[in-house]
Amino acid sequence: MKENRQEHRKEYRLAETEARFAELIWQREPISSPELVKLCEKEFAWKKSTTYTVLKKLCDRGIFKNEKAEVTSLISKEEFYSYKSRKFVEDSFGGSIPKFLTAFMGGKKLTEKQAEEIKQLIEEYTEK
Repeated sequence: MKENRQEHRKEYRLAETEARFAELIWQREPISSPELVKLCEKEFAWKKSTTYTVLKKLCDRGIFKNEKAEVTSLISKEEFYSYKSRKFVEDSFGGSIPKFLTAFMGGKKLTEKQAEEIKQLIEEYTEK
C-alpha cells in the first residue's frame, strides 16, 4: 500500500486548510468519500466539489488514495510530520542537528530527564 513513498517525498506539503483536512482523514481512516464530504460540509462548510478537489490534490501528491469510495493514507501522520521536520532542518540549518538544537534551545537549559532522553537518542541513532 505504501510502495510509492520514496518517489513522492518532494511533494509532501500541506497548506493550512489542507493540513486540517488531512487531520480529519488521519483521525478517521479508512473513511468513505461520501462520509468525508458530509464531515467537510460540517467542519469547513465546503461543497461536495471542494472536498473532492482537495482530496484529489492530496492523492496526486501521494499522501492519500481514494479507491472504490474509500479514503486511506499512503503515509501516516507521523511519517508526514517526520519528513516535514527533517526538511525544515535541512532547509533552515543546512541539515545540521547541532545548529538546529542550538537555535531551538535559545539559551534555555535542559532538565536532567531531557538531557538523558537526548543521550539515549544519540546512542540509538549513532552510526557505528
